[in-house]
Amino acid sequence: MTRITVNIADYAVGAGQLMLMTVGLGSCVGIALYARSVRVGGLAHVLLPNVNLSSAHEAPGKYPATAVPAMVRRMRELGARDGIEARLIGGASMFTPLLSRGAMSLGARNVAAAHAACTAADIPVVAQDTLGTHGRTVYFDVALGELLVRSIGQGDVRL
Repeated sequence: MTRITVNIADYAVGAGQLMLMTVGLGSCVGIALYARSVRVGGLAHVLLPNVNLSSAHEAPGKYPATAVPAMVRRMRELGARDGIEARLIGGASMFTPLLSRGAMSLGARNVAAAHAACTAADIPVVAQDTLGTHGRTVYFDVALGELLVRSIGQGDVRL
């Protein structure tokens, strides 16, 4: 099985015997897209909720609004047509004591932006392990469509 590590502000898409993984999802959000009928999947490790929060716009994996369309385009090139589904991971509030009263954490804003990007692409979010105050690591077996989320002190979650 081929293993691809998806770094921060990046994404990967593939098919077949492929393990996509990303480590260290804190306030970042992992967006996993999957087309079960053709066993094509993608994983993004998005950093920021929108492009206005950074001067560097060259990395489509950095923002949900650019990562989702980029992954869908590549998935279509690999044969995906209909039935793409999303799973969201991460978006923790890692620095809650630093927030102003009533302020929405960066993690929560990332989760909301990921939902919006999936809605804009007409992709249903079928499962999620989001928010909280803990980091996560994601293992996405594309051939089987299985996604494992590991968190220290929180146990494993299968989405």
